[in-house]
Amino acid sequence: MKTFARQAAALASLCVAALQCAGADGGDVQRGLYLSQAGGCMACHTEDKKDAVPYAGGRELKTPFGKFFGPNITPDPEAGIGKWTEADFVRAMRHGERPDGANYFPAFPYPSFTRISDADLRDLWAYLRSLPPSKRASQPHDLRFPFGWRALVAGWKWLYFTPGSGANAPAAPPTARGEYLVQALGHCGECHTPRSFLGGPRRDRALAGGRGVNDKRIPNLTPTRLKQWNDAELKEFLLTGATPDGDSADKTMEEVIRNTTSKLTPADLGAVIAYLRALPPLPEEPR
Repeated sequence: MKTFARQAAALASLCVAALQCAGADGGDVQRGLYLSQAGGCMACHTEDKKDAVPYAGGRELKTPFGKFFGPNITPDPEAGIGKWTEADFVRAMRHGERPDGANYFPAFPYPSFTRISDADLRDLWAYLRSLPPSKRASQPHDLRFPFGWRALVAGWKWLYFTPGSGANAPAAPPTARGEYLVQALGHCGECHTPRSFLGGPRRDRALAGGRGVNDKRIPNLTPTRLKQWNDAELKEFLLTGATPDGDSADKTMEEVIRNTTSKLTPADLGAVIAYLRALPPLPEEPR
């Protein structure tokens, strides 16, 4: 009997551990945590202040069209996404649509997230469902006329958006994995690709940098600029923010490094570097 009791206790412990790792919909919560870090979710969905509740929304994003505020994506049924189904989540990430069918503004980087695989979306959804719910209400966007009209986004999508397929994420070669991390999960092009006056990415200038809000210079990620650093120096920057000349990353990139690139596995970090090295070199944007 004692042996049976010990076996039963051990089995119960294994079941509890399995339930902690697996989400209600069968996703892997721990893997979802890693994907949320690789995707930089914290930066857009957590207010930029001390002791802010993670993923409860409130982060301000300044754009030429006005101010966007990241929403609450905790499982609270009223303030967050607690009433969503997994299908609602996939629809938002893959098609840029709310559960009611309205378009999301492309400040939410679904043009990149649409390429995330179905398996990764399932694990990411499981992780979000595991978060403590927060009742912090999402803040309305503050946009200039007429950019607050969601109906206009349909035209923007027609010009600039192609839904992804949900295919499995590539594991090899490193450049393919790196492309997935940079272009889909990491959505690096959302900041590092110059845009048209309508806010659409200039595909012929992908990752070539440019100018951001207040004419802030955004670095070129193609070998035109990165050839100045060797792999060890680039790796050190993505892990710590330190540059070869003794400088450090600016505030925005420092947060990306702290919450995202420094959390990548050695293999994934190497894949990102390999992909960036393989890009066609593009000239710097004119000053």
